[in-house]
Amino acid sequence: MDSSGSQLHNVFVYGSFQEPDVLTVMLNRIPELVPATLPGFKRFRLKGRLYPCVVPSETGEVHGKIIMGLTADELENVDAVEGNEYERVTVGVVRNDNSEKISVKTYLWINKDDPDIGGEWDFEEWKRLHKKSFIESFKEIMEWKKNPQGKGRDDFNHILKENSENVPLP
Repeated sequence: MDSSGSQLHNVFVYGSFQEPDVLTVMLNRIPELVPATLPGFKRFRLKGRLYPCVVPSETGEVHGKIIMGLTADELENVDAVEGNEYERVTVGVVRNDNSEKISVKTYLWINKDDPDIGGEWDFEEWKRLHKKSFIESFKEIMEWKKNPQGKGRDDFNHILKENSENVPLP
């Protein structure tokens, strides 16, 4: 529980939100990050986008991090950024530090048959090639979120898609 007595939320992230610099832009802080594995899913690239998706896969597993202790307002912020292409669900993950199985929230790609899904998404490669441009675009998104002036999540997606078109995918 946080100081106001409301429930705190743990969220498994598997893409750009693993990066503390991105969390600083989104949350104005860096919460505790715990390495974890999500069994039964696979992570993919999305053509023309700087962020990945996960979809169910019997033999797959996704390595990522648990953001520990998000407030309800922070979770709402993540919901807004993830938008309507993802669905927030509760899943079981395994902490890498102590093998504890815990229930957390994560965001699954809604359109499992999306033709833009393809190829492995690699966090280290993303950091090397796309982190800087992603953070600059993400700052713009967060500014729009604070002062939307009639703009919605589709406008946010447009920024990341538009800016990613200038960056070649490996």
